[in-house]
Amino acid sequence: MSSLDTYRRKRDFDVTPEPRAELVEAGGDRLSFVVQKHDATRLHYDFRLEWKGVLLSWAVTKGPSADPSEKRLAVRTEDHPVAYGAFEGTIPEGQYGGGTVMLWDNGWWEPLHDPEEGLKQGKLHFRLHGARMKGGWALVRMRGKEKRENWLLIKERDDFAGRSADALTNKHKTSVTTGRAMRAIAADKPAARPATHGMALPRFREVQLATLKDAPPAGDGWQHEAKFDGYRCLIAVGKGGVRLYTRNGKDWSDRFGALCDPAAALECDAALIDGEVIAGGGGGDFSTLQKALKEGGELTYYAFDCLHLDGKDLTGKPLTERRAALEGLFDGLPPRGVMRLSPVIEGDGDAALDAMCRAGGEGIVSKRMDAPYRGGRGRAWIKSKCSRRAEFVVAGWSPSDKRGRPFSSLLLGSYEGGALVYRGRVGAGFDGDAFDELMAAFSGSDRKTPPFDEDLPAETRGAKWVTPRLVVEVEYTEFTAEGRIRHGVYKGLREDKEAGEVSARAEAATDGGDEKIGGVRISSAGRVVYPDAGLTKGDVARHYETVAERMLEYAADRPVSLLRCPEGIEGESFFQKHAGKGFPDAVKSMPVEEKDGGTEDYIYIAAPEGLLGAAQMGTIEFHIWGAARDRIERPDRMVFDLDPDEGLSFADLKKAAQEVREGLEACGLESVPMVTGGKGVHVIVPLRRVAEWDTVKGFSKTFATILAERHPDRYTATMSKAKRKGRVFIDWLRNERGATAIAPYSLRARPGAPVAVPVTWDELAKLEAANGFHPADMKARLGRDCPLQSVKARGISGATVDALDAWSRE
Repeated sequence: MSSLDTYRRKRDFDVTPEPRAELVEAGGDRLSFVVQKHDATRLHYDFRLEWKGVLLSWAVTKGPSADPSEKRLAVRTEDHPVAYGAFEGTIPEGQYGGGTVMLWDNGWWEPLHDPEEGLKQGKLHFRLHGARMKGGWALVRMRGKEKRENWLLIKERDDFAGRSADALTNKHKTSVTTGRAMRAIAADKPAARPATHGMALPRFREVQLATLKDAPPAGDGWQHEAKFDGYRCLIAVGKGGVRLYTRNGKDWSDRFGALCDPAAALECDAALIDGEVIAGGGGGDFSTLQKALKEGGELTYYAFDCLHLDGKDLTGKPLTERRAALEGLFDGLPPRGVMRLSPVIEGDGDAALDAMCRAGGEGIVSKRMDAPYRGGRGRAWIKSKCSRRAEFVVAGWSPSDKRGRPFSSLLLGSYEGGALVYRGRVGAGFDGDAFDELMAAFSGSDRKTPPFDEDLPAETRGAKWVTPRLVVEVEYTEFTAEGRIRHGVYKGLREDKEAGEVSARAEAATDGGDEKIGGVRISSAGRVVYPDAGLTKGDVARHYETVAERMLEYAADRPVSLLRCPEGIEGESFFQKHAGKGFPDAVKSMPVEEKDGGTEDYIYIAAPEGLLGAAQMGTIEFHIWGAARDRIERPDRMVFDLDPDEGLSFADLKKAAQEVREGLEACGLESVPMVTGGKGVHVIVPLRRVAEWDTVKGFSKTFATILAERHPDRYTATMSKAKRKGRVFIDWLRNERGATAIAPYSLRARPGAPVAVPVTWDELAKLEAANGFHPADMKARLGRDCPLQSVKARGISGATVDALDAWSRE
């Protein structure tokens, strides 16, 4: 017996346009839900949740309410087929449920516990991701002896809750997919009518492309959107009709024909819109899109940019203005219709990518909000992927000895610097249609020799070579050290891309496989971070695993700023002092009161896993506060950063450090030098935690000023570049509240991978540069006591200030 038997018995499918009763297998990770406004004997809303191949159904008499205090009666009805979730129309009079049906909302639902157990116990808790119903909801079965099964639909208290009982149903009175009202559906009026366009059709222009990076950019000024798994498409609307172009300018108006009428209904004189064509109702992958194009299936267009509107070229305007124009153009369109706005994902880049990956998406594209639109690939758009996927050129195929399988694998390449580079093979993901399509495409393109200039591996022996002109999309687990893919899965032909423009260099560079280091997973561990030194992301993590115990003696449990270089030291870098949502749990946060009286959460590290977790996020340098978090207003170190002018030698710098040491000793303070891994030296003074920030800052400023006034030809205590000429800048500003200095044993994002290392005064005298220590030196270094442990911490007291005054008069 099928759970759809009741549905089937109640309907005459020769009369009603409702879909037939068919069980379906699960179509993906997401379970659909739909709400249909139904004007039958009595107006109500049918609430349906996909489960086990059917739609569980309830009739909500007054419609859903976003007010948590409202408990709406929901009468359980017969299960419906999943296909019913797309039904909108009129059930003929005399048929069961006769009347008009509107698709009022749809999307996907997320069970918060086992639905089977919930149905049995009479308590279903779930989260809805719809166009209109969002957030947490509950269905609770009522107790009683009625024949019908009565439940209550209740909104949970969260960010999507409302205060008015009927605001949700009063606000939304049109179809979520066609934009039609109940009367228009009953009259069978079309979903979209062509608008009148008064200006010439805009011409195609080169599309802007995103640059692949290992992580999204941080900081303000970026907008994050979903990365779609479809075909890039420019839509031109104007007096000449509608044209739909691929990224290379091919007119695919016929292939994307299902989008022509909805695009023609846009109310404007003329427009040129950038976006992506997706399969089905917006959730299909590239393979599904290929099938939809062949079979005339449903397509959805997600628009994300507007290049021209009503005679005005918008490409020189910032993204914020272009987005506003696009939103105005799409205002009033049904939120789940064929033409949709690309949603902007809230939060910083790491949190946006994390949310997209958890939702099963492909990745995100981050866009500078102040940047104009520029054709070609640039850094104003950055793409970050959840799964590894790329395009490759087919160079040949390996014959198969299995019946019905014309080849065992495709041999792939990509063009790098004009030469075709071998990228491995793909032998999975093919069905009968794919075999037929590819073999037909190979016809007439045979060649006797491989199209590669390099030596090829044994796996290519016996291959049938072809002219490299076909482009395919492949999903893979990783690139090997040789730059070849592992565990490739074929996803489809890319007819919108030319072979000569296919490069996988960015994918290979940001890959390298995962590796567990110090118990922490390091992704893309083989990606090169220091090109000149040949050190990888994994090597950076191994350095911090090695020095963790020693480094945390000075860097643990205090606010820290991270210098992140997701692309390596030659790429973009940025400081981060507030942890994003995508950070590992071992990278912790602590509340710190700001100067304006507000409170912000600052990063701190408490354990080796924190150092490694930060390295996983692309961190190279750690910069620490001068106070620990248990007594944040009482510094435990004072730092003088000696920064030499370009023309000075390291010998000049060592002499300056000795003079700073002697002055401090005159004040009763012991110090330790640290070569920073750059060009400077830090003179570090361990402190007892008796003085507050103003006292430490005042002492350090006075000390630096005295030394600069005593030797004005050799020192300056001001930041002015002009006053540094031929001098050493004694930077006392590291001792302000909120200021940071490079942590002992931290790597530096400089050529050669230098490390900041505390040394003794005798060692300093023998060193030839401040960047002479590297990760390979650390094991031997850790076998010795740290010089910072050899001096006694003293407090800045009245006696210390008196000694400073006496020294100033010497």
